[in-house]
Amino acid sequence: MIDFVRIPEERIKILKVDTRQQKKIEELCECRLGLHQEEQEVEIECEDGLRMMKVKDVVRAFGRGFTADEALYLLDDDYYLEIIDITQYVGKDKDRLKTMRGRLIGSEGKTRKTIEKDTNCKTAIYGKTISIIGKWDDVKAARTVVERLLSGSKHSTVYRMLEERKKVKG
Repeated sequence: MIDFVRIPEERIKILKVDTRQQKKIEELCECRLGLHQEEQEVEIECEDGLRMMKVKDVVRAFGRGFTADEALYLLDDDYYLEIIDITQYVGKDKDRLKTMRGRLIGSEGKTRKTIEKDTNCKTAIYGKTISIIGKWDDVKAARTVVERLLSGSKHSTVYRMLEERKKVKG
């Protein structure tokens, strides 16, 4: 079975330069990856249909800025990938997009680190998207936090919400 996933050209270059990441994905996913830089596509050859779906998510996550190690979490049935398009909150204004990415990252990465720590998720902010990998409930919480920040909520309000979540989860 063969399928294709489009990812940015610069992410394909990373796989071509650092072949260890490609080999790791191929080995752990039990598949073969073909890199087509000009078409910005990764060709995936896999025997099992269910495995193919998981491998596509792994490649998609790598394309959205995660390391191969982080993307490989998606092989576990408990983990989920969520991709949020920032432009649906800011439109096509590049300056506004840059501002919103900055809000999500925070000063010296504080906001991003807080979201990751308090929701047990991994995040990647790449291009016009923020992507989240984690367990279902954790991804849901991280998505809520991201949406609130993109909608204009104060950081302190979001941090308080995360603190309350930690208390409830115990």
